[in-house]
Amino acid sequence: MFTGKKRTGDITVKTEILESVESKSLKQELPHFEVGDTVQVHCKIKEGEKERIQLFSGTVIARNGRGINETFTVRRMIGDEGVERVFPLHSPNVVTVEPMRSSKVRRAKLYFLRERRGKGVRLAQRRSDHTARR
Repeated sequence: MFTGKKRTGDITVKTEILESVESKSLKQELPHFEVGDTVQVHCKIKEGEKERIQLFSGTVIARNGRGINETFTVRRMIGDEGVERVFPLHSPNVVTVEPMRSSKVRRAKLYFLRERRGKGVRLAQRRSDHTARR
């Protein structure tokens, strides 16, 4: 019952309980990738009875949330259209995330790429240990 007063002891107990329950659903091994990286996301797609894995490759323009609610947004250009997908990081439908290349960025969110076209979308590449050399 809420009495109108904040009781910080109850709040910390609730968050500890939630974190302990959520920790069971978190993925143990996650690749290191940052905003600005070009990644390949392997997603499970269910079509009727069949399941298959579909690749979605593009630039990570945002990461949001923490814990079980953490998501990342990937943007790619298909023809002249920009396509963005938001992936839950700990979802069982996201099989793997492969970082392909790293880019030099100075922002936490790269929403300015939405207005850019053609060569303006390109980001300067930087050397990084966590991206695969292809």
